[in-house]
Amino acid sequence: MRHNEVLTVRSEDELLECPTEEEILYVWRSLKSSGISEDEAWHAIVTGLALDRAFARSKNLNSVVQ
Repeated sequence: MRHNEVLTVRSEDELLECPTEEEILYVWRSLKSSGISEDEAWHAIVTGLALDRAFARSKNLNSVVQ
């Protein structure tokens, strides 16, 4: 299966909740090809995952409270 096919097989919600190693590497390679360093690409991915988790928790808490 090609990398771009992996991203289209799963729903958008699944991608945000639990990205696979292959999907993370695909994004990392894509960021590297845009001209940033390997370290900057990795930090961007880790930061994005951390923010997704943080805001997903607050979103879930808000829906419970309402």
